[in-house]
Amino acid sequence: MSFIRPEARAELWRWREVLAGIGLALLGLSWISGPGGLLGGIGWAVVVIASVVVVVGVQRARFRTGSGGPGIVLVDERQITYYGPLTGGVIATENLEKLTLDPTAKPAHWILDQHGQPPLHIPITAEGADDLFDVFSTLPGLQTQRMLAELTGTGGLPVVIWERNTMERPPHMRLH
Repeated sequence: MSFIRPEARAELWRWREVLAGIGLALLGLSWISGPGGLLGGIGWAVVVIASVVVVVGVQRARFRTGSGGPGIVLVDERQITYYGPLTGGVIATENLEKLTLDPTAKPAHWILDQHGQPPLHIPITAEGADDLFDVFSTLPGLQTQRMLAELTGTGGLPVVIWERNTMERPPHMRLH
Protein backbone atom coordinates (compact mmCIF):
# COMPACT_ATOMS: atom_id res chain seq x y z
CA MET A 1 0.00 0.00 0.00
CA SER A 2 1.35 3.38 -0.97
CA PHE A 3 0.67 6.66 0.79
CA ILE A 4 1.46 8.71 -2.31
CA ARG A 5 -0.97 8.97 -5.21
CA PRO A 6 0.38 7.58 -8.51
CA GLU A 7 0.13 11.02 -10.16
CA ALA A 8 2.15 12.65 -7.37
CA ARG A 9 4.71 9.85 -7.50
CA ALA A 10 5.05 10.35 -11.26
CA GLU A 11 5.65 14.10 -10.79
CA LEU A 12 8.21 13.48 -8.07
CA TRP A 13 9.99 10.99 -10.35
CA ARG A 14 9.93 13.51 -13.21
CA TRP A 15 11.71 16.10 -11.03
CA ARG A 16 14.04 13.58 -9.33
CA GLU A 17 17.32 15.28 -10.33
CA VAL A 18 16.07 18.64 -9.03
CA LEU A 19 15.03 17.09 -5.71
CA ALA A 20 18.39 15.32 -5.41
CA GLY A 21 20.19 18.61 -6.14
CA ILE A 22 18.19 20.42 -3.48
CA GLY A 23 18.99 17.70 -0.96
CA LEU A 24 22.67 17.89 -1.88
CA ALA A 25 22.62 21.68 -1.51
CA LEU A 26 21.05 21.37 1.94
CA LEU A 27 23.80 18.94 2.93
CA GLY A 28 26.48 21.36 1.70
CA LEU A 29 24.85 24.28 3.49
CA SER A 30 24.72 22.30 6.73
CA TRP A 31 28.43 21.60 6.39
CA ILE A 32 29.13 25.28 5.74
CA SER A 33 27.09 26.43 8.74
CA GLY A 34 28.65 23.77 10.98
CA PRO A 35 31.88 24.14 12.91
CA GLY A 36 33.78 25.08 9.71
CA GLY A 37 37.21 23.73 9.04
CA LEU A 38 37.48 20.98 6.46
CA LEU A 39 33.73 20.39 6.10
CA GLY A 40 33.13 24.10 5.41
CA GLY A 41 35.39 24.02 2.33
CA ILE A 42 33.89 20.78 1.09
CA GLY A 43 30.44 22.22 1.74
CA TRP A 44 31.03 25.04 -0.74
CA ALA A 45 32.11 22.53 -3.38
CA VAL A 46 29.00 20.44 -2.67
CA VAL A 47 26.77 23.53 -3.06
CA VAL A 48 28.36 24.34 -6.45
CA ILE A 49 27.89 20.75 -7.64
CA ALA A 50 24.31 20.78 -6.34
CA SER A 51 23.51 23.94 -8.30
CA VAL A 52 24.73 22.27 -11.51
CA VAL A 53 22.60 19.20 -10.72
CA VAL A 54 19.54 21.41 -10.19
CA VAL A 55 20.03 23.30 -13.49
CA VAL A 56 20.48 20.07 -15.48
CA GLY A 57 17.58 18.49 -13.59
CA VAL A 58 15.25 21.34 -14.55
CA GLN A 59 16.19 20.89 -18.21
CA ARG A 60 15.63 17.13 -18.06
CA ALA A 61 12.30 17.55 -16.26
CA ARG A 62 11.11 19.97 -18.94
CA PHE A 63 12.15 17.43 -21.61
CA ARG A 64 10.15 14.62 -19.99
CA THR A 65 6.67 15.19 -21.32
CA GLY A 66 5.11 11.88 -20.39
CA SER A 67 5.22 8.20 -21.02
CA GLY A 68 3.00 5.40 -22.16
CA GLY A 69 3.15 6.46 -25.79
CA PRO A 70 3.53 4.08 -28.69
CA GLY A 71 6.85 2.30 -29.10
CA ILE A 72 10.16 1.95 -27.31
CA VAL A 73 13.32 4.02 -27.75
CA LEU A 74 16.74 2.55 -27.02
CA VAL A 75 19.94 4.58 -27.03
CA ASP A 76 23.16 2.59 -27.13
CA GLU A 77 26.58 4.05 -27.92
CA ARG A 78 25.23 7.07 -29.79
CA GLN A 79 22.81 4.96 -31.82
CA ILE A 80 19.08 5.60 -31.56
CA THR A 81 16.76 2.67 -32.14
CA TYR A 82 12.98 3.04 -32.23
CA TYR A 83 10.64 0.05 -32.13
CA GLY A 84 7.15 1.26 -32.94
CA PRO A 85 3.85 -0.49 -33.47
CA LEU A 86 3.76 0.51 -37.14
CA THR A 87 7.23 1.86 -37.92
CA GLY A 88 10.71 1.82 -36.53
CA GLY A 89 14.31 2.34 -37.41
CA VAL A 90 17.86 2.97 -36.39
CA ILE A 91 20.01 6.08 -36.76
CA ALA A 92 23.51 6.88 -35.56
CA THR A 93 23.93 10.40 -34.23
CA GLU A 94 26.91 10.91 -36.55
CA ASN A 95 24.54 10.43 -39.51
CA LEU A 96 21.83 12.72 -38.14
CA GLU A 97 21.28 15.59 -40.57
CA LYS A 98 18.22 17.32 -39.16
CA LEU A 99 16.11 17.22 -36.00
CA THR A 100 12.52 18.43 -36.25
CA LEU A 101 9.70 18.60 -33.71
CA ASP A 102 6.26 17.94 -35.21
CA PRO A 103 3.51 19.04 -32.79
CA THR A 104 0.79 18.28 -35.37
CA ALA A 105 1.14 14.53 -34.81
CA LYS A 106 -0.75 13.00 -31.89
CA PRO A 107 1.32 12.70 -29.72
CA ALA A 108 3.98 15.10 -30.96
CA HIS A 109 6.92 13.44 -32.72
CA TRP A 110 10.63 13.96 -33.08
CA ILE A 111 11.61 13.59 -36.73
CA LEU A 112 15.20 12.50 -37.26
CA ASP A 113 16.50 12.84 -40.81
CA GLN A 114 19.56 11.15 -42.25
CA HIS A 115 20.96 11.24 -45.75
CA GLY A 116 19.60 8.56 -48.08
CA GLN A 117 17.15 7.07 -45.57
CA PRO A 118 13.51 7.74 -44.75
CA PRO A 119 13.03 9.98 -41.70
CA LEU A 120 12.61 8.31 -38.33
CA HIS A 121 9.48 9.48 -36.46
CA ILE A 122 9.62 9.01 -32.67
CA PRO A 123 6.70 10.00 -30.42
CA ILE A 124 7.84 12.22 -27.54
CA THR A 125 5.90 9.98 -25.13
CA ALA A 126 7.47 6.70 -26.26
CA GLU A 127 9.06 4.58 -23.54
CA GLY A 128 12.71 5.59 -23.22
CA ALA A 129 12.29 8.87 -25.10
CA ASP A 130 13.79 10.62 -22.06
CA ASP A 131 17.19 9.25 -23.11
CA LEU A 132 17.04 11.35 -26.28
CA PHE A 133 17.84 14.46 -24.20
CA ASP A 134 21.40 13.24 -23.68
CA VAL A 135 21.82 12.48 -27.37
CA PHE A 136 20.34 15.77 -28.53
CA SER A 137 22.44 17.79 -26.09
CA THR A 138 25.62 16.49 -27.75
CA LEU A 139 24.65 17.82 -31.18
CA PRO A 140 27.00 20.67 -32.16
CA GLY A 141 25.28 24.04 -31.99
CA LEU A 142 21.97 22.79 -30.59
CA GLN A 143 20.26 25.40 -28.43
CA THR A 144 18.86 23.43 -25.51
CA GLN A 145 16.65 26.23 -24.18
CA ARG A 146 15.09 26.75 -27.62
CA MET A 147 14.42 23.02 -27.94
CA LEU A 148 12.75 22.94 -24.51
CA ALA A 149 10.70 26.04 -25.31
CA GLU A 150 9.44 24.48 -28.54
CA LEU A 151 8.70 21.23 -26.75
CA THR A 152 6.56 22.91 -24.09
CA GLY A 153 5.07 25.47 -26.50
CA THR A 154 1.79 25.13 -28.29
CA GLY A 155 3.07 25.77 -31.79
CA GLY A 156 1.01 24.41 -34.62
CA LEU A 157 3.63 23.74 -37.27
CA PRO A 158 6.66 21.45 -37.41
CA VAL A 159 9.82 23.33 -36.43
CA VAL A 160 13.43 22.48 -37.22
CA ILE A 161 15.28 22.31 -33.90
CA TRP A 162 18.74 21.52 -35.28
CA GLU A 163 20.34 21.05 -38.68
CA ARG A 164 23.87 19.92 -39.44
CA ASN A 165 26.10 22.47 -41.09
CA THR A 166 27.26 21.17 -44.48
CA MET A 167 30.88 21.69 -43.44
CA GLU A 168 30.39 19.50 -40.35
CA ARG A 169 29.43 16.38 -42.30
CA PRO A 170 31.54 13.31 -41.61
CA PRO A 171 34.20 12.69 -44.31
CA HIS A 172 32.39 9.65 -45.73
CA MET A 173 29.38 11.82 -46.58
CA ARG A 174 31.19 14.49 -48.58
CA LEU A 175 31.03 14.30 -52.34
CA HIS A 176 34.30 16.13 -52.98
